[in-house]
Amino acid sequence: MLGGTHMQNDLATQTHQPEQTEQTTCCIVGSGPAGAVLALLLARQGIPVLLLEEHMDFDRDFRGDTIHPSVLEIMDQLGLADRLLEIEHTRVDTLPVQTAEGIVTIADFHRLKTRFPYIALIPQVHFLEFVTSEAKRYANFQLVMGARVEKLIIEDGYVHGVHYRGRDGWHEVRAVLTVAADGRFSRVRKLAGFEPIKTAPPMDVLWFRLPLKAGDAKESAGRLASGHILVILNRADYWQIGYVIPKGGYQKIHAAGLESLRKELAELLPEWVDRIATLQEWKQISVLSVESSRLRRWYRPGLLLIGDAAHVMSPVGGVGINYAVQDAVVTANVLSDKLKAGQIRSGDLAEVQRKREWPTRIIQGFQNMLQRTVLVNVLKSDKALTFPPFVRFLLRLPLVGTLPTRLIAFGPSRVHVKEV
Repeated sequence: MLGGTHMQNDLATQTHQPEQTEQTTCCIVGSGPAGAVLALLLARQGIPVLLLEEHMDFDRDFRGDTIHPSVLEIMDQLGLADRLLEIEHTRVDTLPVQTAEGIVTIADFHRLKTRFPYIALIPQVHFLEFVTSEAKRYANFQLVMGARVEKLIIEDGYVHGVHYRGRDGWHEVRAVLTVAADGRFSRVRKLAGFEPIKTAPPMDVLWFRLPLKAGDAKESAGRLASGHILVILNRADYWQIGYVIPKGGYQKIHAAGLESLRKELAELLPEWVDRIATLQEWKQISVLSVESSRLRRWYRPGLLLIGDAAHVMSPVGGVGINYAVQDAVVTANVLSDKLKAGQIRSGDLAEVQRKREWPTRIIQGFQNMLQRTVLVNVLKSDKALTFPPFVRFLLRLPLVGTLPTRLIAFGPSRVHVKEV
């Protein structure tokens, strides 16, 4: 037994409320990008699906908002891209980095052969509201907000569903397949007894907002200076700033005081001293503990984990949503017919992992390589970053120079929605 039984028994003895019992074909836990898109794809095919979200809304501060060309192409295949892009958003056409030698363009999305040669910065709350609103058009789809999964239903080694606590009490959900898409701190992963393989990229990120003024440049950008890394994202009505710090360095920064942090930032952005002065309280700053991990095995009988529940991505390249949505598409492509037949074998779940594990490992390897060979060196050095001339030359070549762009935009390969 992989786990969960002991906790289930404990919770069962604590709970004497009668449970409401429900039946569905697919129960998805977590309405992030992976869970919401998978629910929509299954609902479109007439498969009964129940989507459980622990929170009462989708609004979180500083969660991933980058919708890459791969996701836009998937939305286009569903006939939804044009409507999605009606949501207010900004676009990233290139990824320029300010260095001691001037600007180096790491990725230029104009060079891609796609209808969407850019990254769209769409608040994730609006993206999730859009996707779930589309899913609600189908009678076989149900979304429950405020539903906290507390235990798995495990019988004879097979996960038959979940018990969750909602606003109106306890519920039992029985399903042919349960999918955990509940993020990097996945509760279902813990209940199932899965332990991720962790790599600890040596950095954390402070996120905060600065005012955007009329006449500001539109472009998002990055700055790598002696011992400092700054990410600057245009969010239409404010600038979202990511200040990269050494792993575990927040306590030292906090102890030095807010004035010391403002001084550091002013050295990086001297033209924005007045805006940096708007940082008056620590609660304006969010700390993201950067990590990268993946599971050795993404499934057990009756249960599949996808998205951050199966593999936590570093923020390098902003590819988290990209890979979560691709996971959802591959899951639907592989499992839809089996779900319609009402039977899922472990071999079917293994096929999902087989198709998605190697792209995940490739991009995590790419992220870790950049962090360990470039970003860590910047944080440790008091010298300005420089790119060797041959690297600048390679980035300008038609084929080699587009590799970082294609990897960030699509991953190792494009994913397509299977026609039904």
